Amino acid sequence: MAIHQVAPERYEQQLGEKLATLKQQFADLSLPNIVTYHSPAEHYRQRAEFKIWQQDGKASYAMYQPGQYKTPFVIDSFPVGSVRINSLMPTLLSAVNNSEILRRRLFQVEFLTTKSNDALITLIYHKPLDAQWEKEARALRETLGVDIIGRSRRQKILLERDFVIEKLQVGEQQFEYKQIEGGFSQPNADVCEKMLAWAVMHTQNSRGDLLELYCGNGNFTVPLAQNFNKVLATEISKTSVQAAHYNFEANNVDNVEVVRISSEEFTQAIDGVRPFRRLAHLDLASYDFSTIFVDPPRAGLDDDTLALTSRFETIVYVSCNPDTLHANLKTLSQTHMVEHFAVFDQFPYTHHLECGAILRRR
Repeated sequence: MAIHQVAPERYEQQLGEKLATLKQQFADLSLPNIVTYHSPAEHYRQRAEFKIWQQDGKASYAMYQPGQYKTPFVIDSFPVGSVRINSLMPTLLSAVNNSEILRRRLFQVEFLTTKSNDALITLIYHKPLDAQWEKEARALRETLGVDIIGRSRRQKILLERDFVIEKLQVGEQQFEYKQIEGGFSQPNADVCEKMLAWAVMHTQNSRGDLLELYCGNGNFTVPLAQNFNKVLATEISKTSVQAAHYNFEANNVDNVEVVRISSEEFTQAIDGVRPFRRLAHLDLASYDFSTIFVDPPRAGLDDDTLALTSRFETIVYVSCNPDTLHANLKTLSQTHMVEHFAVFDQFPYTHHLECGAILRRR
């Protein structure tokens, strides 16, 4: 996304164009009426990263045009970024330019913010960070009132913490999430709330247990757990699993077991192909799975996981890539019917659309 493409007055038009493209792409699947969940037209991204352009002893924020990664262009604001990001940007840059120690060889800045107004800034350098840098960074932390992380090659300096606490509203309930620097979190918190509400609504009155693959930090797991007797969730990222445990405890969720294992490995385990020590403490046969929830990476579901998914009575599929979703739904439609389909505009002013589908066994 290029900054010049951000035009709030054209938001509805560009979303309509994306919807038209998606409807054409999925025309062969006879989808039900598509429900559309809009994004705010501005200030919707809770995280952002910028190159630091150094010229004549002065640092500036910079970005690249899509496909042009040799010459960045300087920016002084980021209209799609959260209000918190935009308020921090000038103050941070002024402080960096007033300190040779903070400015020298700084090449990237990352912001992580939340709807609850928490914030974390990571400064990334092409130089080792020493005690003098830490002293200056601590002064910067006091000036900004946010936590600072310093990074360089094989080096990470925490001044206090490496996470923020997000609070998301789903219906009448508010849920708390630890989001760790460098870990995955949904960038558009307003749309994320709508995705969570959609998933909770369409799994109400569910029977039995839930299997969730690719659970991340428990973003969906936390609110969905109330709709099931038990939940077994899998995730490969160690950082995300640690955050998930925190999030379950913070939200008093006590019916979830999360296992650090890939979807491919879990498929082998449940099919009895081979045992895994990480699952040794579980009695998989004790679960009465009725529903599977999948939120795979852009590559979609691999063939074995797709076959596993097709065994469930109800499938909740959230996708960040309509191309792989379309391919997976063509296979799943042989055994299941798509009862509900939604699009979530996580990334305005780009061609990306997040999609959600509820499938029931025919």
